[in-house]
Amino acid sequence: MSGRPIAAAVAALLVLTITPGAARASGTQASGQATAAAACAIALGSVTAGGDHTTSGIIAGSPPTVQEGRTFTDIYPDGQVRLSSMIAIDPDVTGTGGVYSGFVVMGSTMYNSGFVLTEDGEVDRSRPTVSRVGGGWGEMTFFETSKYWDYPALPNLTTQYALRSDGVLIRWEMRPARLWANKQTAGGFAAVKTMALISQTKTYETFLANTRGGALYTIRIPRTSPMKPVVKLVRSSTWQGFEALIAEKCGQYGTLLLGIDKDTRSGYLYAVGHANGAATVIKGLGRVPATFADAVYFRHALRPGDAPTLFGE
Repeated sequence: MSGRPIAAAVAALLVLTITPGAARASGTQASGQATAAAACAIALGSVTAGGDHTTSGIIAGSPPTVQEGRTFTDIYPDGQVRLSSMIAIDPDVTGTGGVYSGFVVMGSTMYNSGFVLTEDGEVDRSRPTVSRVGGGWGEMTFFETSKYWDYPALPNLTTQYALRSDGVLIRWEMRPARLWANKQTAGGFAAVKTMALISQTKTYETFLANTRGGALYTIRIPRTSPMKPVVKLVRSSTWQGFEALIAEKCGQYGTLLLGIDKDTRSGYLYAVGHANGAATVIKGLGRVPATFADAVYFRHALRPGDAPTLFGE
């Protein structure tokens, strides 16, 4: 990372957990056991009801701790953002203090979203980066972007996923010139409440999903066509309370998982071993000492090629 200022606390979290990976420090086991380590953390972002973009860090431990970040005000119109992909941070764009980029849904419209910081670390209001992608997103309940970049090896893969309110899971491949191509669908996910991406590989990607009935599943999606997800039960009950799941790599094979209950404005942290159906090891780390009152939550990650590839299943 360059010495130019980006959001101070988020930069610290990226150094801690995203560069060069989430398992630098003591206690994290390469065997994939769900052992919490101080080096495992989630670089968390949110959009407030007032359209602000916030940054913070959720640090693994028992109990967990929170590293407060910055708030970038008035990035979006008040009360409009209802879905967000992960937001990538590129700290090395010449002439800037960093660039934040991703996708958001406002109402029924998808936008390519982000903002540019000056070299002093403030939002450059003269360089807006929010642009319209298209409509038809009013029935979507979940959205995520996955970037599998094994630089300098090829291929570099960017894939978009959405869940529709009728339980249809949708996948697009991103082609040059930001073309959303090869749309694939699979039904049968009407019980899913929300999801979190936990694996990115050349041949498949995997989500962890909870249901309204309380079950927790992995959904592996091979990159083949037609799209045929492979679903495995991880837990049969107690997971219904979370409206948002945020995941980050922890160790070589594990996942640090944050579950957010918007009804109680609370968050709970879990260390999850390499997913293996009902045999998956899950260790509860406790309630996060913070209030989760924002409209939308998402994961921050370094630009593709520098961020660690998720490998939780």
